[in-house]
Amino acid sequence: MTAGAGPDGSRAALERAWLELTGVTLPALAAARDWPVSADHCFQRILLDAAVGGVWYTAVARRPAYRHIDVALLGEAVRLGQAAAAGSADLATLNRQSLAWRRSARRIDAR
Repeated sequence: MTAGAGPDGSRAALERAWLELTGVTLPALAAARDWPVSADHCFQRILLDAAVGGVWYTAVARRPAYRHIDVALLGEAVRLGQAAAAGSADLATLNRQSLAWRRSARRIDAR
């Protein structure tokens, strides 16, 4: 299996896992976990930002991001999302960090 790839070793499997996780699994848990977000694109922002260590669109040139991001980074985003679903990663903390990176980026862009 390629590092960061899905269970069958393919990028396609990893992309399917990403879409299921961010489009179904995490939104279904949001209310019960009292998470600050519930929409798929919010989970995607949080997890992609965490995986790249900053605002994801500075590291991924094309959209949709999950199709164009480095496979290892997509694997890290999926791992983080799975950890949030399992309760071993704090989604609220990841969200706060994502928003802080974005505030910082806006301040830099405003200069």
